[in-house]
Amino acid sequence: MTRTLSDSLSSDIQRAAALVRRARYVVTLTGAGMSVESGIPPFRGPGGLWTKYGEPPMKGYQRFLADPAAAWHELLSPSGPMHELWETLQAAQPNPGHHALTQLEANGVLRCLITQNVDNLHRLAGTQHIAEIHGNYILIRCIQCTSRFERDEISLEVLPPRCPRCDGILKSDTVSFGEPIPADVLARCLEETEKCDCMLVAGTSATVYPAAQFPMDVRHRGGTLIEINPYETELTPFTTISLRGPSASVLPELVAQITQIQ
Repeated sequence: MTRTLSDSLSSDIQRAAALVRRARYVVTLTGAGMSVESGIPPFRGPGGLWTKYGEPPMKGYQRFLADPAAAWHELLSPSGPMHELWETLQAAQPNPGHHALTQLEANGVLRCLITQNVDNLHRLAGTQHIAEIHGNYILIRCIQCTSRFERDEISLEVLPPRCPRCDGILKSDTVSFGEPIPADVLARCLEETEKCDCMLVAGTSATVYPAAQFPMDVRHRGGTLIEINPYETELTPFTTISLRGPSASVLPELVAQITQIQ
């Protein structure tokens, strides 16, 4: 074990690794804490974008539907918090926690990764089986058929752009305030959660629904919950074991222990 980890945390990681290896179907839920460890500011709290600039309108999706062309102009010429966020997202790189989860998938242990993050870092790290419940900032999605496209696949000469498959209106894949979670990704999350008997919850307080319900569903069915977070959360009392530390440090150690057990 690395010397930067306490003896108690090292022991907890060993116990958690044994639980993961005994599991039949492992799913991970990740949140903003992993993004912060890659230098992306949070939205709320000290240093948060909304703390600095104020919260955005809570009816963002309704504003998009009312004038999608204007919404696209704002997206293509961001200002204030969105400009800062876009610059940070484009510069961010996966941290050791992201790479550890990719390794866990490559080892055949991790079956699916559900993320609340829109930063594309899990994909950049190489993870394949991902459900991005709040979307991905590099993608464009049709609000009618939910088809997703890379930005360079879609012409933005005429705004709003139209879906080449169904002619529906296209928007950024990131889920706006007031916008329902896309039905396809929500269905996949529910399906993966139903199969899951061991969920790793990394870098999230698990308070934003519907994602917050996934670990509780696993626990209610008698499954194992392993939390990786520097701080106690509302989920902590329900976890099987809590690994109290940053995911960028804890996840590589956890994966190393799982590999040793193999």
